[in-house]
Amino acid sequence: MLTGSYKTNPQSMFQDSFVQGQTLFKLDNVRVSFDGADALKDVNLQVGSGEIVFLTGVSGAGKTTLLNVLAGNIAPSGGKIYTSPSNFSVQVFQDLRLIERMTCRENLAFAYDPSIYKSKNEFKSDLEELAKILGISSRLDMKISDANGGLKQKVAIIRALLTRPNVFIADEPTSSLDFDNAKRLFDLLNIYNSKRKMTIIWASHNRELVQKFTGRIIHLDKGRLIHSGHACFI
Repeated sequence: MLTGSYKTNPQSMFQDSFVQGQTLFKLDNVRVSFDGADALKDVNLQVGSGEIVFLTGVSGAGKTTLLNVLAGNIAPSGGKIYTSPSNFSVQVFQDLRLIERMTCRENLAFAYDPSIYKSKNEFKSDLEELAKILGISSRLDMKISDANGGLKQKVAIIRALLTRPNVFIADEPTSSLDFDNAKRLFDLLNIYNSKRKMTIIWASHNRELVQKFTGRIIHLDKGRLIHSGHACFI
């Protein structure tokens, strides 16, 4: 499943901000437990339209769980989450969900939606442009089973962007990329953010990359949100 959105009916006190498109997600004292252990504890968070948000923290801090809550894959064990009715979220998680026996191009074709694109030619044009920007044009006909980790990540990211979402949620999307390719990817996402107002929520261990770009840093420690701000925390 390529996309994941979690929709609820916001309470009246939040309705105005959702209608105006200012707030996409609001979490009130959200808790998530697995087998009696808390993965998230009393998380309060608000994400606005067009924001770039980096989630940081050591392995096991709760980053992936928080992303899954925002994507609608996990319902909170406690607390409440409100999402904008206009959200169209797409997610790229560490499980890239590519079909190994198919080529890169065939995997990307699954993103085509006639309700989004005027024609298949328009979709093809977007696909080829994104492939060129991320440097994989010559490898589109390679089978995923023959691709390295970096190529697979790029295919998953392009597939996500081809759905033209307004929210892009990614879990360590540059883990198999060197710094130059990671920067190229983020430059691309920055264009989507500035031109299409796409909200980006990105979990990363890459301190060097996070420190290079402007965005809000959300830092988690043992399931608790301990920092939210634009000042560099890591």
